[in-house]
Amino acid sequence: MLERKQCKDRTEVTFVLPANTPPGPVSVVGDFNDWQPGAHTLAPRRDGMRAVTVALPEKSVHSFRYLAAGDYWFNDESADDHDGTNSRLRT
Repeated sequence: MLERKQCKDRTEVTFVLPANTPPGPVSVVGDFNDWQPGAHTLAPRRDGMRAVTVALPEKSVHSFRYLAAGDYWFNDESADDHDGTNSRLRT
């Protein structure tokens, strides 16, 4: 799930997943972090979900995927669209 918050000159996008689905650590990997695993690892929230927030330029388009333990890559079904391999979001 994606949550968006408009700020003055950027959009804060929060990537949210259930606490244990999939199990183990999960990071969001995309063109905004040079596809670096572990750069944005989701952390537990009080509501039982886990999340990480990334500040992105306004009016931009980004490709991303999630990377879980065991080299398990997956997309976000709530993304704005998909380009075949990756999820895509617009700010």
